[in-house]
Amino acid sequence: MKMDLPRIHLGQNVLSDSDEAVRREWLVTNGIGGYASSTVSGINTRKYHGLLVAAFNPPVDRWVLFTKLDDEIRIENETYMLGSNEFKQGINPEGYRFLHDFSLDPFPTYRYVVHGVRLQKTIFMPHGKNATIVTYEVFNPHEEKTSIRISPLVNSRHFHNVTDKDNLAWNFIQKPFEQGIIIQPSVPLSTLIISSSNGGFFVEEGRWVEEIYFRVDASRGESCIDDCFRPGWFEFPVAPQERKKFYVLAAAGKNEKEAKNLFSSIHKGPEAIDASYGQEIERRKGLLTKFQERYVDLEIKDWLKWLILATDSFLVNRESTKKKTVIAGYHWFEDWGRDSLISLPGLALVTGRFEDAREILLTFKRYCHNGIIPNRFPDRAGDTPIYNTVDATLWFFNAILQYLKYTGDFDFVQKELWDTLKSIIENHIRGTVYSIHMEDDGLIAHGPQITWMDATANNQFVTPRDGKAVEIQALWYNALKTMELLAKRFDQKEEQEKYSSMAEKAAKSFTEKFWNPEKGFLFDVVHKEQTDSTLRPNQVIAAALDFSMLNRGRREEIVEIVWKKLWGTYGLKTLPDDDPRYIGEYFGDWNRRGNAYHNGTVWAWLIGPFTTAFLKAKNHEEHWRNFAFKNFLQPIFQEEIFKAGLGTISEIFDGNQPHSPRGCIAQAWSVAEPLRVFVEDVALKRPPYEREVLETLVSSR
Repeated sequence: MKMDLPRIHLGQNVLSDSDEAVRREWLVTNGIGGYASSTVSGINTRKYHGLLVAAFNPPVDRWVLFTKLDDEIRIENETYMLGSNEFKQGINPEGYRFLHDFSLDPFPTYRYVVHGVRLQKTIFMPHGKNATIVTYEVFNPHEEKTSIRISPLVNSRHFHNVTDKDNLAWNFIQKPFEQGIIIQPSVPLSTLIISSSNGGFFVEEGRWVEEIYFRVDASRGESCIDDCFRPGWFEFPVAPQERKKFYVLAAAGKNEKEAKNLFSSIHKGPEAIDASYGQEIERRKGLLTKFQERYVDLEIKDWLKWLILATDSFLVNRESTKKKTVIAGYHWFEDWGRDSLISLPGLALVTGRFEDAREILLTFKRYCHNGIIPNRFPDRAGDTPIYNTVDATLWFFNAILQYLKYTGDFDFVQKELWDTLKSIIENHIRGTVYSIHMEDDGLIAHGPQITWMDATANNQFVTPRDGKAVEIQALWYNALKTMELLAKRFDQKEEQEKYSSMAEKAAKSFTEKFWNPEKGFLFDVVHKEQTDSTLRPNQVIAAALDFSMLNRGRREEIVEIVWKKLWGTYGLKTLPDDDPRYIGEYFGDWNRRGNAYHNGTVWAWLIGPFTTAFLKAKNHEEHWRNFAFKNFLQPIFQEEIFKAGLGTISEIFDGNQPHSPRGCIAQAWSVAEPLRVFVEDVALKRPPYEREVLETLVSSR
């Protein structure tokens, strides 16, 4: 029996406050990097909002094509506008005032009431397709005929850009057909097909809605004024006492042939649309059911259901590899190596999606170059990755170790990954890009701005951390011990002894160089003879990994000081508030945000390693597991997922109370790491092969 889906309902207590309503956002994804997203008021507040943002080179090269639908209800001789757009002068029209309620059930559903006439619209996307379907249900209780007019707003721009119609080198070409309209720029960029179940599209030549204002982008100092094209409208009469259903479908392609093929595969009548909707509902129910079957005695409450469903939004197909990868965050992040590999356990292992995990590992293996896993795939460039990272590669080892703990699949690792892993180690020993190399002390040195704290401001590195960053050494040791484990399993004794010796040397050097006896925690960076004694959260990684160079006493000291000085309700602060460099609010232009990003901002993903380290130090005793849930996880699970990006978790939060959500409204590692630590460490559902895998080394001594 499949599980029921969760529901988020917002009534007039939220919707009547327009400022509060526009802070609540929803997101629907299509499994290939495309998405639909807006606010619960229906007002787009970001250039990244739209009913169809298509990924033309999945999961990247994303274009805003179908911006929104503005609806009108005509009762007798009066017209009531339900749509709302924001301009610098204000919101016009104020159709959101007719919004009765909004729900995520699990798809975004708006319900409007105008003098007894009820209009409901629900937005969903067929999985794996650059298409969006908006279904309508209208009830006319009157004795007079009512009509519904639906006006699409369209665009053709990369989602980082905005449109200024006066500076375009092209114009829109409209090709009406019986069921709708084909819309294309005169310079080939994209093709959008919009149709309805009832036909009846009325073309309106050359009308633009100019200077739509995106308040969130304005607050970030980014381009925030956009022009959208209104090609015409659909008209639907609703007879007296009639309850009517219809839909609007938008399908996109890089060219007309691609768009038409997609359109024809979907547009096969109302029954096919209903079936497509049903398939998406059943697919989501299947995700929950699979999770429940894995953890039969775990109570699956609504907040946990939302987390499980949220994991699915980040697992997408990459066209270049024909395999799965991970979108780091919506709306604007691509598939980043670091984020993908940190997120892999929570997204794909805890949830039992082992084939997806294998594909993600193979995706990043394919692009490993000079012993470095890609940092990211740029949205515009597509398949040419950027390699400016020192930690993504080392997280690759940890992801493989976690994969083994869940699957025991040593054969896959030996056949597909072992040679790559050995090559990575050798490249680190002899030195590779960005000054990444192993020094005589057995630790890894590296250049600036290639750890996860990589922000820039005013063309300078905010936290350069060049030298030997603390979490890099922890990950390096963890990687060496993983290699020792694998070499033992694969009966390669010389390799085993080599990695064992390297690990011992690294541990000895780390213990000598990184412990700060005066303050009772680890230096954040050691660079030649200099040390950085800034208290940062990076050291919890050294206390959380399976193979740690720290004894229990020091792990406990680290956890205590980090908890005391860096805890920020929804994660860990990146700097204590008594540090003069602390910036407690993340807002403003690029430079201000860059300075704040790792100097006080709270990061949700750090809940994972922190809580793991905390409970390891407490021997996972039941009292402390209950304590950890109530104090570390409950606020983000039972409060935050209902406040910003509905049903998901934001990228970051202000360091200052009330810790307002910032950055992306949905971030892969913000979902994955809290979910992982809840299942593994709080609920104590340990990976099934954990003991067998980790005791491989113990049994060899």
